[in-house]
Amino acid sequence: MSRRYGGNPAGTVISLLADITALILILWIAFYLFDANTANSAVSWIHDAANWLSGWSHNLFTMDSDNWRTVVNYGLPAVVYLLIGHAVARRVNRT
Repeated sequence: MSRRYGGNPAGTVISLLADITALILILWIAFYLFDANTANSAVSWIHDAANWLSGWSHNLFTMDSDNWRTVVNYGLPAVVYLLIGHAVARRVNRT
Protein backbone atom coordinates (compact mmCIF):
# COMPACT_ATOMS: atom_id res chain seq x y z
CA MET A 1 0.00 0.00 0.00
CA SER A 2 1.04 3.58 -0.35
CA ARG A 3 2.67 5.66 2.35
CA ARG A 4 -0.72 7.13 3.20
CA TYR A 5 -1.81 3.82 4.69
CA GLY A 6 1.51 2.93 6.28
CA GLY A 7 2.10 2.48 9.99
CA ASN A 8 0.02 0.66 12.53
CA PRO A 9 -2.42 -1.86 10.98
CA ALA A 10 -5.25 -0.51 13.15
CA GLY A 11 -4.60 2.99 11.79
CA THR A 12 -4.65 1.59 8.27
CA VAL A 13 -8.03 -0.07 8.84
CA ILE A 14 -9.48 3.13 10.33
CA SER A 15 -8.23 5.19 7.36
CA LEU A 16 -9.63 2.71 4.86
CA LEU A 17 -13.02 2.63 6.60
CA ALA A 18 -13.18 6.44 6.60
CA ASP A 19 -12.30 6.51 2.88
CA ILE A 20 -14.84 3.82 1.96
CA THR A 21 -17.54 5.56 3.98
CA ALA A 22 -16.88 8.87 2.25
CA LEU A 23 -16.75 7.13 -1.14
CA ILE A 24 -20.21 5.62 -0.60
CA LEU A 25 -21.65 9.03 0.28
CA ILE A 26 -19.94 10.73 -2.67
CA LEU A 27 -21.13 8.00 -5.03
CA TRP A 28 -24.72 8.59 -3.91
CA ILE A 29 -24.35 12.32 -4.51
CA ALA A 30 -23.06 11.62 -8.03
CA PHE A 31 -25.82 9.06 -8.71
CA TYR A 32 -28.45 11.54 -7.54
CA LEU A 33 -27.09 14.45 -9.54
CA PHE A 34 -26.83 12.37 -12.71
CA ASP A 35 -30.30 10.89 -12.13
CA ALA A 36 -29.21 7.25 -11.84
CA ASN A 37 -31.83 4.53 -12.06
CA THR A 38 -32.73 3.68 -8.44
CA ALA A 39 -34.27 0.40 -9.58
CA ASN A 40 -30.73 -0.82 -10.30
CA SER A 41 -29.54 -3.00 -7.43
CA ALA A 42 -26.09 -1.34 -7.15
CA VAL A 43 -27.58 2.16 -7.08
CA SER A 44 -30.20 1.02 -4.59
CA TRP A 45 -27.52 -0.49 -2.32
CA ILE A 46 -25.44 2.71 -2.44
CA HIS A 47 -28.57 4.76 -1.67
CA ASP A 48 -29.50 2.59 1.31
CA ALA A 49 -25.94 2.63 2.66
CA ALA A 50 -25.66 6.40 2.19
CA ASN A 51 -28.98 6.93 3.98
CA TRP A 52 -27.79 4.84 6.90
CA LEU A 53 -24.38 6.54 7.06
CA SER A 54 -25.84 10.04 6.89
CA GLY A 55 -28.86 9.44 9.10
CA TRP A 56 -27.68 11.98 11.65
CA SER A 57 -27.56 14.75 9.05
CA HIS A 58 -30.84 14.22 7.23
CA ASN A 59 -32.65 17.53 6.83
CA LEU A 60 -29.91 19.29 8.76
CA PHE A 61 -30.04 21.95 6.06
CA THR A 62 -33.23 22.65 4.14
CA MET A 63 -32.84 24.36 0.80
CA ASP A 64 -35.17 24.96 -2.08
CA SER A 65 -33.03 23.05 -4.56
CA ASP A 66 -33.13 19.26 -4.21
CA ASN A 67 -29.68 19.00 -5.78
CA TRP A 68 -28.06 21.35 -3.26
CA ARG A 69 -29.90 19.69 -0.38
CA THR A 70 -28.51 16.31 -1.41
CA VAL A 71 -24.97 17.65 -1.88
CA VAL A 72 -24.94 19.34 1.52
CA ASN A 73 -26.79 16.72 3.56
CA TYR A 74 -24.69 13.84 2.19
CA GLY A 75 -21.46 15.77 1.59
CA LEU A 76 -21.17 17.03 5.15
CA PRO A 77 -21.10 13.51 6.65
CA ALA A 78 -18.51 12.48 4.04
CA VAL A 79 -16.22 15.32 5.14
CA VAL A 80 -16.85 14.62 8.82
CA TYR A 81 -16.09 10.90 8.43
CA LEU A 82 -12.89 11.70 6.54
CA LEU A 83 -11.69 14.28 9.05
CA ILE A 84 -12.51 12.26 12.15
CA GLY A 85 -11.41 8.93 10.68
CA HIS A 86 -8.04 10.20 9.56
CA ALA A 87 -7.49 12.13 12.81
CA VAL A 88 -8.15 8.94 14.80
CA ALA A 89 -5.89 6.96 12.45
CA ARG A 90 -3.07 9.48 12.95
CA ARG A 91 -3.53 9.24 16.70
CA VAL A 92 -3.45 5.44 16.57
CA ASN A 93 -0.32 5.52 14.41
CA ARG A 94 1.49 7.69 16.97
CA THR A 95 1.04 5.16 19.76
